[in-house]
Amino acid sequence: MNPDSRIYVAGHRGLVGSAIWRELERTGHRRLIGRTRAELDLLDADAVARFYAEARPEYVFVAAAKVGGIHANHTHPAQFLHENLQIQNHLIHGAKVAGVKKLLFLGSSCIYPKLAPQPLREDYLLSGPLEPTNEWYAIAKIAGIKLCQAYRRQYGCDFISAMPTNMYGPNDNYDLQNSHVLPALIRKFHEATVAGAAEVVCWGTGAPLREFLYADDLARACVFLMRHYSEEQFINVGFGSDLSIRELAELVQRIIGFPGRIIWDTSKPDGTPRKLMDSSRLFALGWKPEVNLEQGIRLAYADFLRRFGGK
Repeated sequence: MNPDSRIYVAGHRGLVGSAIWRELERTGHRRLIGRTRAELDLLDADAVARFYAEARPEYVFVAAAKVGGIHANHTHPAQFLHENLQIQNHLIHGAKVAGVKKLLFLGSSCIYPKLAPQPLREDYLLSGPLEPTNEWYAIAKIAGIKLCQAYRRQYGCDFISAMPTNMYGPNDNYDLQNSHVLPALIRKFHEATVAGAAEVVCWGTGAPLREFLYADDLARACVFLMRHYSEEQFINVGFGSDLSIRELAELVQRIIGFPGRIIWDTSKPDGTPRKLMDSSRLFALGWKPEVNLEQGIRLAYADFLRRFGGK
């Protein structure tokens, strides 16, 4: 990629896509292409084909997806499987037809088996059953990885895949019904603080271990990989360490300043016991994250306040 390359960021308004857009602008890229959902329906194969023919992107970042937390995945399995398959099929196949030079497909750490050894290495894919609460999304993402690999093998397309760990940061989704754990905690503790509530109820036992990566760090990794990585095997993108959901909740509580207590609703599911990525292959290439978790949560909370109002 050079500053004049035409670069399409699919999902440029979302958490990951907007971070990639910011990173590309920061590094001097001047011909960025973005389309809102109203401008381009990624579920429409013909519309995507027309877009590729008209916009002629040379590089594509696939950061568009239907996403959500445990509740959303559990209650809308058909939508999560069907819509994600449609979106990625149209974008990946369309890139091949349009002669795109390089494409980066972004997956998710939920592709790994529920009880896979920790930390999660790339070769653990398809080595055991998936976590039932998000298997529909995971199956779609696995299909996207395999589609990129198949297009490399059959057509010689320079299509690569990266698997990020749990993401958070500016432009995150804070809807309590379908957001991921960290933005949900930020909203819960903020609203409890504003309301003067005595307690905050959190899902599960608090025991599961999770790894979190700030969105702008992932964006730096994506641009790095687009420039320096070209292999069939997908590559993990993580922070390198994890903590329990209980520890995470207590950290969010401290940053926001909630003086009450935390109640754990053990009738709600925990999800996968642990998800820590083995990012050693990426680290060996020379990339490392720059934003630690406390810094990142403070930045994310500042973004939440800008978007949804102060106390």
